[in-house]
Amino acid sequence: MGRMFVTHLEGKFYSCKHCRTHLALCQDIVSKSFHCRHGKAYLFSKVVNVSLGKNEERQMMTGWHTVADIFCVGCGSIVGWKYETAHEKTQKYKEGKSVLERDVVTVWIPVLREIGNMDKDTTFLYCLCRTSLYFLSYKVSGPDGSNYWVSHEAHVGGSDVDDA
Repeated sequence: MGRMFVTHLEGKFYSCKHCRTHLALCQDIVSKSFHCRHGKAYLFSKVVNVSLGKNEERQMMTGWHTVADIFCVGCGSIVGWKYETAHEKTQKYKEGKSVLERDVVTVWIPVLREIGNMDKDTTFLYCLCRTSLYFLSYKVSGPDGSNYWVSHEAHVGGSDVDDA
C-alpha cells in the first residue's frame, strides 16, 4: 500500500470521532435535517479523507437512492454515505453530496490566542471540541525570521459533550 496523504482543513470543521481525521468544513453543510439509524446526520456538499464503499440501492425515507457508504481513511470507521443517484426528481439535489452521521463525528472550532506575558512572536492555537478545549500547537519564529508551528496536543479543560 502506498503512502496516504490526508487533507487538513482550516477553520471550523468536523472530524472522525475515533481518530480525529478531518472530514468536512462546517461551511459546506447543505442541511442539518437529515437522519440516520443512530440519530442526526448532516448533508455536506464536500467531504475529504474518506473512501467509498460499493454502490447499493437503498430505500430511504425520501425514496429509492443509489448510495455508497463512506469510511474514514484514518481508521476505517463508517462515517456516513454518499448519494450517487436519486431516483425521484425532487431528490436530485442530493446527487454527489455526502451525509456524515452526527454520532461518529466531532466539530472543532479553532481559537487563536496570543499570550501577553510571553515572547511577542509566540501565538498559541487552541481548538474547541464541543465543550472541551485542546491546546494543539504554537507558532515560533525561526532563526531566519520564518514562522513555524510546533505541535503538541493536550486537553486543557471542559467536558466532551454534544455541541449546542
